[in-house]
Amino acid sequence: MFSILDKYIIRKFLSTFFFMLGIIMLFAMVFDVSEKLSEFISNNAPIKAIIFEYYVSFFLFHGNMFSSMIVFISVIWFTAKLAQDTELVPMFYSGKPMLRFLRPYMVAATVLMVLSLLLNHYIVPISNQLRLGFEEKYYRDVMTVQDYHADYPNNTTVYFSNYTNDQGKVTNLIVQRWNTEGKPVFFLKANVAVNVPNSNRWKLSHVYIKELHFPKGTLRNLVTLDTVFNFSIQDMAQRENVAETMTSPELSHMISKEKAKGSTMIPYYEIELYQRTSYPFATYILTLIGFSVSSQKRRGGVGMNVAIGLGFVFVYIFSMKIMAVSALNLGVPAKIAVWIPNALFGVVAVVLYRRAQR
Repeated sequence: MFSILDKYIIRKFLSTFFFMLGIIMLFAMVFDVSEKLSEFISNNAPIKAIIFEYYVSFFLFHGNMFSSMIVFISVIWFTAKLAQDTELVPMFYSGKPMLRFLRPYMVAATVLMVLSLLLNHYIVPISNQLRLGFEEKYYRDVMTVQDYHADYPNNTTVYFSNYTNDQGKVTNLIVQRWNTEGKPVFFLKANVAVNVPNSNRWKLSHVYIKELHFPKGTLRNLVTLDTVFNFSIQDMAQRENVAETMTSPELSHMISKEKAKGSTMIPYYEIELYQRTSYPFATYILTLIGFSVSSQKRRGGVGMNVAIGLGFVFVYIFSMKIMAVSALNLGVPAKIAVWIPNALFGVVAVVLYRRAQR
């Protein structure tokens, strides 16, 4: 099925990728340790938790995030080395089309792309639960939510003025309901509200309740009240990166819930969901660009090819950031925004490949 040459290129591709991945992530973890070590020590973080809950997940998350870029650099590096050592000359002059020599590159890219898809949609979100849980306990700043306002199903509106996760208390909670005709039927205000963990049960203090039933209503003032709402504090107070802890089916379900209450966080969640597929597919595009750029022997040697490759990487990352900002601030649909860089660089890849064939 695969010739000796195919196996040789696939082996070189994968070995270079995993070697560079290990080196880059080693440097990343060293810098991260130097930045966070004092907080880990002051918060008495266990060594076992630092290694297995944080840094194993750190490696999976960041390594997979930048895998497409590392693929690109790997292709540039080992192909430019082959070109510099004139190993590509007998291949290209063997009479076979250039597309034949691209095949093992794409086979290796497919292996890495499928692995990245699996990691993105299922494995990394599960490991992120450990990483972010560790950060919440031993490193994170206090999370504060102010002036929260959202619409919930059954014509319910919820507002509160302040919440901090260290105290676990919501202040000035207001819950209002309307009937199908748009007339108010229920109003509740509590000075302090505490959500029972992992449930929709709430303990309220200093409560004012007004129920409107035509032609008259009822008023109640209570010192305390135990009640159940159709929401929990997890639905209202979340960090932006909470989406990183959800598998793709879970994230899709949460996006549907957030749309129902008109959340402003929807673009963040949609970008996270769609990038889990668009980033791995960039492996094909970057592999083709890397092959096209580095398959020609240049006067500057391997360094020149690597410099050109890094230029493409920076432009690609910059374009991804621009499109993410466009989706968040300019109303560009997230599904379109995350695929535009791939489409543009796909055209660039085809142009460079045709030039390399000459």
